[in-house]
Amino acid sequence: MFHAQELYREKSKTIMQALSLIRSGDMIVTSLAGGEPVDILNELHTVTEQGVSNIDISNCLPIGNYPFIVNPDYQDKITLSSWFYGPQVRSAVAKGATNISHVPQHLHSAFSRRNYARLQDNRRLVLLVTCSPMDEHGYLSMSLSCTYEREAVDAGALVIAEVNPNMPRTFGDNTIHISEIAALVETSHAAPTIPIAPFSDKDVQIGNFIAEHVEDGATIQLGIGGIPNALAAALTNKRHLGIHTEMFTDGMVDLIECGAVDNSMKGLNNHKSIATFALGTQRLYDFIGNNPSVELRNGNYTNDPYVLAQNHKMTSINTSLEVDFFGQCASEAIGPVQFSGTGGQADTSIGAQLSPGGKSFIALYATANVKNEAGERIPVSKIVPFLKQGSIVSLSRNDVDYVVTEYGVASLRGRSIVERTKRLIAIAHPDFRDELTFEGKKNGFIY
Repeated sequence: MFHAQELYREKSKTIMQALSLIRSGDMIVTSLAGGEPVDILNELHTVTEQGVSNIDISNCLPIGNYPFIVNPDYQDKITLSSWFYGPQVRSAVAKGATNISHVPQHLHSAFSRRNYARLQDNRRLVLLVTCSPMDEHGYLSMSLSCTYEREAVDAGALVIAEVNPNMPRTFGDNTIHISEIAALVETSHAAPTIPIAPFSDKDVQIGNFIAEHVEDGATIQLGIGGIPNALAAALTNKRHLGIHTEMFTDGMVDLIECGAVDNSMKGLNNHKSIATFALGTQRLYDFIGNNPSVELRNGNYTNDPYVLAQNHKMTSINTSLEVDFFGQCASEAIGPVQFSGTGGQADTSIGAQLSPGGKSFIALYATANVKNEAGERIPVSKIVPFLKQGSIVSLSRNDVDYVVTEYGVASLRGRSIVERTKRLIAIAHPDFRDELTFEGKKNGFIY
């Protein structure tokens, strides 16, 4: 205990002292989403004023408007390689940022592949992370994210940590000892939160359609947003559900507290809710704090399709931006313009279908309102004969199972292109079905 306290005192620094450890050429990995060390990242750009250059920063789902992202003054000294775009990254790219690029990755292998590639370039690895306070044994919890953080520590990263008493102490693979930290900065800002997304009538329709296919005893994976939140509400009458997911959300707290989830039939990690990161409201953080029934595990475990497949009736629910007659899902970009990232969509979709009795759902609205050449917003179908030129396929036609809109469910697994075309047209918006049928016949998809 005394030794741990002594190490803690030795490694306690100001932000500027901690940032002085960063050198030119470093590869810096920042913790994901709510695990970002907010105060450190707000000052990270200042290292360039000390002569540091050629920094490569990797992040995933950033939540802060940090100067190194939004201020073009740092473009010639800092490169940002993002695995999953947030709104501030999209905005910077749209404004012409020349130092930001997307890294295509499956979440389960994101760190190992990216790390391997950059270490081949002889870059030193630095991890910037947030932790809850140290316990009496010298251990800290990396709190809200364990997606790749522990992998970085095990790979020998120089660790700079914010220690914040407002961050929940969580369990799983996210434990780090004070001896593994090079420098720590004590902060006290509120844990980053996001509001619960309200759900629309369309979301309710889609959620209800999916809920009809979710069986009692199934293990579920779902994300965040209107559709997942509506689905969580529709699952409250189910029983003996389990959770093995990428992101732990407020909707999952609701399902546990109402008794729909008890994790008793998973077959893997029974009686535990498994995730790789958590993001939501303070209520969510209060629930997972010091709660041994929720474990955050490495993303290379939670999102490994072969691990997912070991769960009883694994059921994954993801969303997409556009689906074509082949069943190809463009879920992370609009045409060639990056919007988010692959994340775990392919991981969880494939893993669910490998599970005995497992199912995978891709949900989307039947239409979207987009601007035409005159600047007017008009509805367009999101079920299309062909994806837009340059579109990025997040889930291949070989790996699609169910596609759901507010007009119904299309089962595509094992179906021919002709059958897929007919089934997808049946769940398209009625105003577009004649046009889609014409295109299907024109291109030989319907005989």
